[in-house]
Amino acid sequence: MPRLFDPHNRQDAPAVGAVKQIRFLTADDYPPFEFTAPDGTLAGFNIDLARAICDELKASCTIQPRRWDNLLDAMSEGDGDALIASLRETPAARARLRFTASYYLTPARFMSLAGAGKLEVRPEALRDKTVGVEAGSAHEAFLKRFFAPATIRSFPNRAALLEALRAKKIDLAFGDAATFAIWMNDPRSRNCCVFQGGPFLEPDFFGPGVGIGVRPDEESLRQALNWALQQLDENGKLNELYLKYFPIGFY
Repeated sequence: MPRLFDPHNRQDAPAVGAVKQIRFLTADDYPPFEFTAPDGTLAGFNIDLARAICDELKASCTIQPRRWDNLLDAMSEGDGDALIASLRETPAARARLRFTASYYLTPARFMSLAGAGKLEVRPEALRDKTVGVEAGSAHEAFLKRFFAPATIRSFPNRAALLEALRAKKIDLAFGDAATFAIWMNDPRSRNCCVFQGGPFLEPDFFGPGVGIGVRPDEESLRQALNWALQQLDENGKLNELYLKYFPIGFY
């Protein structure tokens, strides 16, 4: 995973004991980021990261799940101190929360069937290829702007897009790399697919990445979380968690 923090731009360390407890809110239905394990405990990339943050800050830590559609309300009502649930920084989210620096990015990538061989991913090289994408998505807008030479087919949802790829109705699928990686890591994919070309990270289309949300009046907590995230980035723990949950990575 790429280094996300500039080593020359040091985050200020919080005073010892400044953060005694962090109540994290999350969801429990987005594996491998957060999910309920068979023994009933919370698990996942975000869950392990929250615990690692608390270890860095030497703070006690609680992690409580909420329904996805209730997370912002729960934060506003003071049910938690920090939200770690892969919530993107949309205008609606920024109106209610302040976010830390990103701890992972949300690139887009091309995906093909495993037997397709290595493809050159450039607009002119895809002139004779059919590329599928979800209709109305930022990924569709990106394709139409930068990969117009390809034949672009839009599908109503991700399931239809993946089915079209497996049925060889399209040569490539283009979409959220993390979602594609989750699919490829799932045994149900039967090792069907591989990434082609590198990640596309244009923030105007795919956002600035994912951070942890806090209430606007919790700036000191946000700064402490940024410090802890930088420590985890530098000591390799963040990359270790990424490899644990994404053996087929999305970068």
